[in-house]
This record gives sequence, C-alpha cells and structure tokens, in this order.
Amino acid sequence: MKTDFYQAFEEKYRGSHQIVQERLRIYFPFIKSLLTLFPHPTAVDLGCGRGEWLGLLNEWNIEAQGVDIDQNMVDLARKKGFKVQNQDAITFLKNLPTNSQFIISGFHIAEHIPFSQLQNLVEEALRVLKPGGLLILETPNPENIIVGTSNFYLDPTHKNPLPPLLLSFLPEYYGFEKIKILRLQEPYFSIKSHEDMTLLDVFSQVSLDYAIVAQKLGANDCMEATEFAFNKDYGLELKKLTNLYDQQIDAKIQVAINRLYNSHSWRITAPLRWVFMQFKLLFLSLKKQ
Repeated sequence: MKTDFYQAFEEKYRGSHQIVQERLRIYFPFIKSLLTLFPHPTAVDLGCGRGEWLGLLNEWNIEAQGVDIDQNMVDLARKKGFKVQNQDAITFLKNLPTNSQFIISGFHIAEHIPFSQLQNLVEEALRVLKPGGLLILETPNPENIIVGTSNFYLDPTHKNPLPPLLLSFLPEYYGFEKIKILRLQEPYFSIKSHEDMTLLDVFSQVSLDYAIVAQKLGANDCMEATEFAFNKDYGLELKKLTNLYDQQIDAKIQVAINRLYNSHSWRITAPLRWVFMQFKLLFLSLKKQ
C-alpha cells in the first residue's frame, strides 16, 4: 500500500492530531502516580505514527522515542522534533536493554500484526520494562457490534479483532503483575441523560476502543501508587447497555399497563369483563363434568 494513501486514510478516519492527543490523556493517572518514583523516566512508543503520544510524554517530562515501519509517518514525526526510527517494532524491542524503560506503548498496532508477533511483543515488553513499569496497548473494541462486524474492516491493514479478555490474558500469561481493561471513546451516549434508547444504540454506543494497561511487578511503593488508577472503571460495556435497554423496555411496558388500567374505557368495561369471566368459569366447570 502506498504510504501517502495510508496517511490520508488515518487523517480521515482516525481523527486529527489534536483530537487523538486529547483522547490519550486518559492514561496520565497511571503515569502521574509513578513519576516521582522513576528519576529520568524513558519511554518507547511502538507504531508511533504522527507522534501524538510522543508529544504528551514530552509534555510530562518523559524522555520518549518512537518507532514506525511507515517512512511517511516517521518523516512527519521527525518534522515535529520527535526522536523516531524507521524499524520493525519487535526487532526494535529486542535490541533494547533489560529493565531499561518506564513505559512501552502501542496504540492501534496490536490489530495490525499476527498473534504470534503480538505474543513476542508482550514478552519482550516485560523484559525491557523496569520493575513497576507500564505496558499500554490500545485497539478497536469488538464488543461494539458495529466496530466488530463492520468498521474494523474499514482499515485494509487490520488482521483480526482482539476481544478484551484475550488481549488482557497475554500480559497475565507472560508475568505482568497487574492488568486493567480500559474501554474508551464512547461516541456520544450518556446513561444518565439518555431516556429514549434504541436498539441501534445497543449496537453502536459501546466504547469504540479499549486498552490494556499492565504493570510489571516492582517495589511496594510502585505497586501501591497505581492502585487508584487500576481500581477505577472505564467506558461502557455491552452488558451494561443491554441491561439498560431491557430496563427501559420493562419500564415502558409498565407505563402502558398503568395507563390502560387507569383509562376511562377500562373502567366502564369492567362489568362486561366480570360477566365474561363468570361465563368462562361456568363453561370450564361444565366441561370438567
């Protein structure tokens, strides 16, 4: 695929540099709690693209470098002053020293590579991270039915959707101490204010993306510092939406029943219903004889 085509594709369907960067700020609570414990922190962003995450890391005084196989993206990031290499992500990881990085991240890279390579990536990340360091992987959320059945395949470089339970199991299997699933980017839905939910909302309003944040085992102060961020709930699950939809349908049915029982026609036909019920009971009694 021509690299200029993919750059244009990203601009149209992923969002502008500013929009993407604003979304990425959600990870700061995980990082902020650890900054005082990691003097001179360093980070690596795999598949760094236009450099949105690199810009935030620099803003947070974290020395960051990126790697990407798309030369156009590398050139674009370098023009912005970022330290970026044109190289395969896993090869790059394998050349990094053990226990050398505070953060290893990959935003929308997991769905682009075969699963065996993803396993290698997670395994190498555990080696390269410092004790207490963080791995962040973000990907489209197939729990959103529209994403999982349609929008995921809009990108011709995508391989397979990755269910959250599968991606979260990888760092667990390879030895990360803490793992959190963050559901992200709900389109516009608000449970508190949305009173007229449709079936289309159930299909489309689950979080569009999700991420796993995994922490390598470290000293007690490192593990305790991230407790608040790891214990928080993030995003909107399909289960929550379907339960809400069921509750709404039940409530509407109950309202309709109450209106019927309180209606003028229901009250004036009550004698007729009573007479009909007596005949029915009499008929059933005679039938048994």
